[in-house]
Amino acid sequence: MNRENKRKKYDKNYYKTHPCTDPFTCKVCGRLVTPCGAGSDHRNHCPNCLSSLHLDNEPGDRAADCGGIMEPVAVWVRKTGEWALIHRCKRCGQLSSNRIAADDNPMKLMSIAMKPLSLPPFPLERIEELTKLMGGS
Repeated sequence: MNRENKRKKYDKNYYKTHPCTDPFTCKVCGRLVTPCGAGSDHRNHCPNCLSSLHLDNEPGDRAADCGGIMEPVAVWVRKTGEWALIHRCKRCGQLSSNRIAADDNPMKLMSIAMKPLSLPPFPLERIEELTKLMGGS
């Protein structure tokens, strides 16, 4: 069964209390995604490209009408030290946070984490000048 049909089959909030056991095909990279290996009962993104679909307004409610592609745009570290992905919907722009899964692509995760350092919002050749302007040495 594909993910789009889940909201038709089950009642609202079903996935808040029940594991997601159905495999799905990623809409971005086309890989078959199975729930095993995630380290969680709630697989919500592709372990290869880290993309997801905008299905929920609140985790597990399947109430979002958007259905757009949720692209991974950042990572952050929770108080517990656990990493989480920030997804942004390509259709409506909504942001959401999702914990990473045990089998997520480590190179893709590191690529997302390093993006602000590799593409800073200022020219790197001006870093010395900008540091002096801020009173640094």
